Amino acid sequence: MTVRRKSAGSDAAASGKASTINDIARLSGVSKKTVSRIINDSPLVRKDTRDRVEAVMREVGYSPDPMARGLAFRKSFLIGMVYDNPTAQYIVNMQYGALDALRDSGFELVVHPCDSRSPGYIDGVRRFAQQQKLHGVMLVPRASEDQALADMLADIDCRYTRIASVAMDEPSRMVVTHDRNGAAEVADYLLGLGHTDIALITGPQAYRSAIERTQGFIEAMASKGVQVPKARVVEAGYTFESGVAAAEKLLFGKQRPTAIFCGNDEMAAGVYKVAMRAGIAIPRQLSVIGFDDSPLASRLWPSLTSVRRHTRDTGRIAAAMLIQPEAAVALSAASIRPHLIIRDSAQPPE
Repeated sequence: MTVRRKSAGSDAAASGKASTINDIARLSGVSKKTVSRIINDSPLVRKDTRDRVEAVMREVGYSPDPMARGLAFRKSFLIGMVYDNPTAQYIVNMQYGALDALRDSGFELVVHPCDSRSPGYIDGVRRFAQQQKLHGVMLVPRASEDQALADMLADIDCRYTRIASVAMDEPSRMVVTHDRNGAAEVADYLLGLGHTDIALITGPQAYRSAIERTQGFIEAMASKGVQVPKARVVEAGYTFESGVAAAEKLLFGKQRPTAIFCGNDEMAAGVYKVAMRAGIAIPRQLSVIGFDDSPLASRLWPSLTSVRRHTRDTGRIAAAMLIQPEAAVALSAASIRPHLIIRDSAQPPE
C-alpha cells in the first residue's frame, strides 16, 4: 500500500486560519527565533535552514504582519523616528533614508513629532515607545541632543540611534554629521573669493547643529585672521520667515555685508526675498550661501551654493544600525562628511 505524505502546510491550510509564526516554526522544525531571523534577513542563519523555512512560508502563504509578529516576540517590528525640527524637507529626507534601510526587511517606520520645550515630552516619547512596542528608535535633532531622552530609552530597554553634529554617545548609537566642518568650508570658500565683510544668519542656538555651524564658521574665519563682528551675527529660527527678518536687519543697515552665510537653505531663501525687494543683485552685489543642499537650493534663482549634508544617507544608516545589530561594529564608525556644492549665488565682491 502506498502512503501519501501530507504537505507541511496541509494542516494549516485545512483549518482555514492564517498561519502564524508559531506554525512556521513547528512545520519547519526550528525555533521562533530562527524564523524571526529569516524574516529579517539575518546573516546568522544557515542557507539550508533558510531555504527550508522559506519553502514552508510559501507553501502556507505566510506573510508576516509587523504588529502580529510583535505580539509573539513582545516587541513589534516597528522602528520609531522621534523628531523636533522645524525644517520639513529635512524630516522628509530623513524618512526617505530610513525607508531605504527598512525596505524588504519586514520592519515598518512610524514617526513621532514632539516639542522638546514641552515639560512632558519625554513621557510622551516613553508612551509612544511602550505602546507601539518599538524595536528601536531613531532620534533626530534636536531630540537627539537631549541626554535625558536617551537615558529614558535605555531605562525601558529600547534600543536607539542618535543623529547629531558631534559624538554624544557610544559609537554604535551615533551617526555624526560633522556640521562644523561644512561651515568651515564655507568660510574658506568666501575668503578665497575675496570677501572679508561676511554676515552670518544662524539657527536657534538651543540647537547643537546651530552652535556647531556658527563656531565652525567663526573659527575658520579667525584662523585666516578675519574676525566676525557680533553685529554681523543674527540668530534666526531655521525658517523662511526668520530668514527674512534677519536679512532685513543686515541689509537695511548703514553698511551691508558683501556676503551672507545662512545656517540652512530656507533662511537663505528669506535673504533672496529681501534682496530682491531692495534691488540688491545676487551674486553681483551680495553673495549668499546656504546649508543642507535641499531641493530648494537648485530651485532658487540664481541657484544657491550650499553645504550638502547627505540627510537621506544619514537616515538610512541610523535605521540600519537598529535592525542589523550584527553589523554594528562596521556601522558604529559611520559618519557623514558634508561638502560644499558650488552653484551661482556667490562671486568675488565688487
